[in-house]
Amino acid sequence: MVKAPGTLLVVATPIGNLADLSPRAREALARAAVIAAEDTRHTRVLLQAMGVGTPLVSLHAHNEPQRVPELLARLAAGEDVALVSDAGTPLLSDPGFELVSRAAQAGFTVRTIPGPSAITAALAVAGLPTHRFCFEGFLPARAAERRATLARLEHEVRTLVFFEAPHRIQATLADLAAQFGAGRQAVVARELTKAHETLYRGTLGELAARAAGEENFARGELTLVVHGAAPAAGAVDGAELRRTLEILLRELPPGRAAAIAAQLTGATRAAAYALATRGSAGSARPGPPPDDEEMP
Repeated sequence: MVKAPGTLLVVATPIGNLADLSPRAREALARAAVIAAEDTRHTRVLLQAMGVGTPLVSLHAHNEPQRVPELLARLAAGEDVALVSDAGTPLLSDPGFELVSRAAQAGFTVRTIPGPSAITAALAVAGLPTHRFCFEGFLPARAAERRATLARLEHEVRTLVFFEAPHRIQATLADLAAQFGAGRQAVVARELTKAHETLYRGTLGELAARAAGEENFARGELTLVVHGAAPAAGAVDGAELRRTLEILLRELPPGRAAAIAAQLTGATRAAAYALATRGSAGSARPGPPPDDEEMP
């Protein structure tokens, strides 16, 4: 009898407090045949605390291409493989992309065991807009490259989330203040869920000054959340307008859908109606202009 292929389990682990490991995640780690871990020493501490004895193999940035064929072979042999990073959700500024991608391409079942993430944890407590955000990972270590990256992000209207190394946080905040303006609101979340969890709130200028003057500021794991740029006057997010119309046109005639979409996105009713009736937003249908008014 041929054994069914195994499942790749992408397991989120605590970012600090070990009690944040979910019962489902513990069960997945315990029943897997092997755990692919970013740092086996780090993960072994977690497993020992949870009373789990599953074997470990390393999977990190330097060995992932060589390790993946072995893990795919184990999946093909019917073994379940768990993937973890040192903390939080794998693949988010952590190894695992090649393994997940190739496992999916090969037809293996890939399941997520969701849980902690420093990205969402920081957003949840920052007090900055969360309806739209973008995660930029770690900024370049070299100053010139970091400043060039920030120049490209200067006008990004979504809330920005970064990871940063303690020894670079002062320089990064200074560069952010210089490029984005010292008055932009931001939060530095330090040691989230750990005993010394601290949230530093203020403008980029204030945070840069504080980082330069407080020794503890540059200790531990850091997640930086920065308010997005103010939208340019009269600017309309075309992608948002299209998505809004796609949803509304499923239930409403183009005229009414365009009127509501204009109110939600800041677009003119004429622009929304033109998009709705030329079929760019989905299954658009001819109909009267918004509120039966004649469109220019």
